[in-house]
Amino acid sequence: MGSIKIFIKDECPKCPAAKEMGGILQGNGLQVLYYDLETPDGLAEAAFYSVLSTPTIIIEDKNEKVLAGWRGSVPTLQEIQGVIRVQWS
Repeated sequence: MGSIKIFIKDECPKCPAAKEMGGILQGNGLQVLYYDLETPDGLAEAAFYSVLSTPTIIIEDKNEKVLAGWRGSVPTLQEIQGVIRVQWS
């Protein structure tokens, strides 16, 4: 199974919704990784994925290939499930 990476910052107005979505996904057994862009590790990971806005949500397969990404917005649960169902089933 792949992972879902969520990039956040404290002052981001949409990041609480992204964190809430991450919690829902974790509750469904998915691996969710959070990266705070105010930390060196978060900035390094963000640079690798060219993250310029928060929140950013990236879905990867088990080989770390990016399957989908949303930058500056939070997708609906149905949008995420559509990617996961198609790519991870």
